[in-house]
Amino acid sequence: MGKKVEDLLVIENIPLNENYFLLKLNCPSGLPPMFPGQFVSIRVDSSKETFLRRPFSIHDIDYSTDQISLFIKRVGKATDSLSYIKKGETLSAIFPLGNSFTLDEEGHCLLIGGGCGVAPLLFLAKCLVEKKNSVTILIGGRSSCDIVLHEAYSGLGEVLYMTEDGSLGEKGLVTAHSFLERRIQSFDRIYTCGPEPMMKAVNRLAMKKNVPCEVSLENTMACGFGVCLCCVTETTDGRQCVCTEGPVFNTNRLKWLI
Repeated sequence: MGKKVEDLLVIENIPLNENYFLLKLNCPSGLPPMFPGQFVSIRVDSSKETFLRRPFSIHDIDYSTDQISLFIKRVGKATDSLSYIKKGETLSAIFPLGNSFTLDEEGHCLLIGGGCGVAPLLFLAKCLVEKKNSVTILIGGRSSCDIVLHEAYSGLGEVLYMTEDGSLGEKGLVTAHSFLERRIQSFDRIYTCGPEPMMKAVNRLAMKKNVPCEVSLENTMACGFGVCLCCVTETTDGRQCVCTEGPVFNTNRLKWLI
């Protein structure tokens, strides 16, 4: 699959709360085929202290308008700078990068996201529904402030929430939701993205019930092409770059998750 290096036009920059924002970007030459789990590498020219591109999961795609949506959390100078970018400005992007989630047909799928780890799950849920899968989406955060864009998931399937302070949904860690122990064995596949401890806990539940599980890793990436080797992870096939061999892995390939 070919990659593009192109200046994307900012269509909207939507602040969701003090921590999160949504960037909607137009590709003037037309979007290539892209799949859930892949990412975009953005050059942040507005931050003079940011020298390397930053990777962002593809949150959503609208081919009718050649538009990419990125769901971003403000965590440093680069993302803080991006939160102020205005409509009409452009961002240099390389895309699509990485591999994608497995898209089987007519199954029952569980999607689990924590914090900004929900970023690739909306596009994934839409693609799974298009392939006649039923989906259940479980979203967790420290508080209700970490869970936004509720309406985007409505209509796609069952949506459940878990917050550590109990301000939305059940109280506790996302992997302790009451329905998991009862229903996890009913799913044909589990997809997850979020903090490492959460993904480990999800994988333990999946292995216990013998349900295939895929994770999208959030390793630090500098180049996006497997040259700098800063995103290497240990797999059953040796050390591999997350930006090229991932970011999506079946958990049975990741030594540190098994």
